[in-house]
Amino acid sequence: MANPPSTPSRSEREGRIKDKAGWAIAVLAALLAINSYVGGGNSSKILNNTIAANNTWAFYQAKSIKQTAYEIASVQAADAGNTAIAQKYAAKAAGYESEPATGEGKKELMAKARALEAERQAARERSPWFTYTGSALQIAIVLLTASILSVSNRMFQASVVVGVAGAFLLTQALWLWMPIAVS
Repeated sequence: MANPPSTPSRSEREGRIKDKAGWAIAVLAALLAINSYVGGGNSSKILNNTIAANNTWAFYQAKSIKQTAYEIASVQAADAGNTAIAQKYAAKAAGYESEPATGEGKKELMAKARALEAERQAARERSPWFTYTGSALQIAIVLLTASILSVSNRMFQASVVVGVAGAFLLTQALWLWMPIAVS
């Protein structure tokens, strides 16, 4: 007659959980490091694009002020009967509208500033997902540690679920594949 399987001792259960949890902690810690690195780069992108967009709009505004000054001077010269100067100033004012050769006309500056703002907005949409990912991965690591100390297989399983949720959130942070807006 076969002996019924015996219940593993606490040290046997602890050994099994330590082995599994050690690998899981290593994977989750690596994901957390990746999340921190990419999330930090994302934060830098938000800041850098905000500064660059503000600088570009300031340059646009300076061009607009100069253009307006030349337009006023052109009208004043025309009113004074000096058509040669009026045409010169009008041409100079028109030149501020677009400068494709240098990319520094008002039209080009507006396009550049809007592109920077669009990049910044995309980075802003990713930002909360990096935070959620970091929190989930940290909680999973804490649960794994607690599962080792308490020799609890249920706690180990819960930590795996939370870790998988963290990895899932990381994919959302990287690719924004779910159409969910978070502010």
